[in-house]
Amino acid sequence: MIRSSIFPGRYIQGGGALDVLGDEIKRFGSNALFILTRYAYQNLLEEMKQKVGGKIEAHFEPFGGECSDEEIERITGIAKDKKANVVAGVGGGKAIDTAKITAYNISSPIVIVPTIASTDAPCSANSVIYTEDEEFKRYFMLPKNPDAVIVDTAVIAKAPVRFLISGMGDALATRFEAESCIQKNADNLTGYKGTLTAGRLASLCYEIIVTHGLKAKTSCESDLVSEALEHVVEANTLLSGLGFESVGLAAAHAIHNGLTVNSKTSNFFHGELVAVGTLASLFLTDKPKSLIDEVYGFCLSVGLPVTLGDIGLEKISDSDLMKIAEASCKEGETIYNEPVPITTEKLFDALREADRYGAYLRKNNQTRIDNS
Repeated sequence: MIRSSIFPGRYIQGGGALDVLGDEIKRFGSNALFILTRYAYQNLLEEMKQKVGGKIEAHFEPFGGECSDEEIERITGIAKDKKANVVAGVGGGKAIDTAKITAYNISSPIVIVPTIASTDAPCSANSVIYTEDEEFKRYFMLPKNPDAVIVDTAVIAKAPVRFLISGMGDALATRFEAESCIQKNADNLTGYKGTLTAGRLASLCYEIIVTHGLKAKTSCESDLVSEALEHVVEANTLLSGLGFESVGLAAAHAIHNGLTVNSKTSNFFHGELVAVGTLASLFLTDKPKSLIDEVYGFCLSVGLPVTLGDIGLEKISDSDLMKIAEASCKEGETIYNEPVPITTEKLFDALREADRYGAYLRKNNQTRIDNS
């Protein structure tokens, strides 16, 4: 049996980490194309120009907003036109994923600079491609992880807190999907089996967000770089990425993909949908009530969704929910990495059960767990 783990080439995190941006990019190339989200373009452009000025030639391009085939083609054309020999993705998950594929298309190194801690995209050799209507289309597997990931937690702290909470929703799935893949003996995203190291990192990811999540949320609400925030940013960005990629995905991300077929979910973040998928997976795999209560308690304490209504699907019809279940159970989906028999009917029931349990807990004001 062959086991594997894959990691980014270098991970740098801390308040003021942008100070090393020019030196880090210079290690890989002399002519960089920066792909920036609207927020990064409006708020960080001048600072980034100063950080790289005199060290490399730099071009800054605003991201179109969706990691679609059309946007990837547009950005790749710009990279070729500018003769870029290194690409930097600055912003959130979709801009980062677009930058990774652009770098692959021009055979250049890739440096990632997340401005939010909302997903585990920064460290992975995987991009998620959507249609221009924001519906999941396919995964794009890259031959290597990013060459460097630079996370300035002072920037993260100033972002809206909803992004950090969404990142915790994405990170929440890591432990449970990893455990399922290990139990099923499923392949990870490299096509091999996961390592013991990666499995332990997936468990550590869960421990960190449950222990420090609420404190990190309050720090972010005050734009403060606390130790709790540092811990959760590391969990959301590094540990979740290492866990999902080097152990594997299962029901939570398949359900996320299924949820995107309903246009009412389009205003919600990746991690928010993944959190709902995680809660449904707990019922699908018949987890103990004590663990279910712990996970719901965490979600309620930090503000993650616990019902279908929380992601725009209040009073969803049975037929529309079945469409979500069918999309989640498409051939080749990661839900089949669960160690239980999978049918659309069973997933439909799990989604309804998770929704009703979340509504019950909220009605009874069971909204806290011990985050001390």
